[in-house]
Amino acid sequence: MKNIFKTLIAAVLITGGFASCEDEQELKYVTPAASFQILTPLTGESVVLNPENQTNPALVLAWEDMDYGTPTEVTYTVQVAANGTDFETPVNVTSTTNTYASIDVATLNAATDNAGLAPFTESGLDVRIRATVGTNADQERFSNVIVYLVTPFSTALPKLAVVGNHQGWNPGAADVPLLLSSAYGATDYEGFVWLDGSYKFLKPDASGAFAWGNTDYGDNGTFTGILAETGETDATATAGYYKVTANTGTLVYSAVRTNWGLIGSATAAITGGDGWGSDIDMTYDAASRTWKLNNVTLGAGAIKFRANDDWGINMGGSDGTLTQGGADINVAAGTYNITLDLSNPRAYTYTVQAI
Repeated sequence: MKNIFKTLIAAVLITGGFASCEDEQELKYVTPAASFQILTPLTGESVVLNPENQTNPALVLAWEDMDYGTPTEVTYTVQVAANGTDFETPVNVTSTTNTYASIDVATLNAATDNAGLAPFTESGLDVRIRATVGTNADQERFSNVIVYLVTPFSTALPKLAVVGNHQGWNPGAADVPLLLSSAYGATDYEGFVWLDGSYKFLKPDASGAFAWGNTDYGDNGTFTGILAETGETDATATAGYYKVTANTGTLVYSAVRTNWGLIGSATAAITGGDGWGSDIDMTYDAASRTWKLNNVTLGAGAIKFRANDDWGINMGGSDGTLTQGGADINVAAGTYNITLDLSNPRAYTYTVQAI
């Protein structure tokens, strides 16, 4: 009797085991759908990203459920890439278990930068949805691809390199002097540069690097301050320290030679000082690219920096920062080393160090 009972139990276990295996195989080898569709937006829709409204929605997506043939939680990842690159290096923007996503301006702009899109230019951005299941992101499937037209922005002010005889015509040098524009997307560039002979203006490539082969500008051959991109010749300057401006939109440039001095009521204490009447000359230090006035005794009062003994180009400010035409700088009576640093375009600084 015991043997019969054991035989029945074994038969039941074997039969149940086969059924269990068949169920597992059915789940394991379920074939998911080939793909699913993005519902909105449609190919060809566009957006201009605005740096002043970075929390606003920039891309609102909705898509179909991905059918895996059995109820399961699906993770969806929004991926983008530069148009026509076939997602060789996809950029993951956001992930969700919903079938919709809203991507704000800041996030989409960062994604376009990672995808290599140029700022302030409308470009195609390929968008797709990646679907996976499980913690190991199994059963990868992709939606169709739409092309979203995006005009991104850059929060870095555009730069222009001044390459020439003064630095060995080496655009890749770490200390290549730069000009900086006044605003995002603006084409007016400014900076202070030591020039010595011929020079040109060179734009960066999409990655921000300066190299020959990039767009460059020179004089149009008349030497009257007109820029040319093609058929140009080198601009020229005698050795000296210049305020340089260039506008690649209006195609004009200028180079005004400057020699800097200290002026103000506090300079009356200096031997030969004349307060606001005349400047105390500063000395240019080529190694640090700064102007210096060392071991100078000032009285209590105000100072400013100005070029060429004239108020046409002058710098004032506070707390170590300077702006063109800025406020008087107040100092206490004492002996100082004073430094004027104009080497960083549009980020001009000074130090008044007591000794």
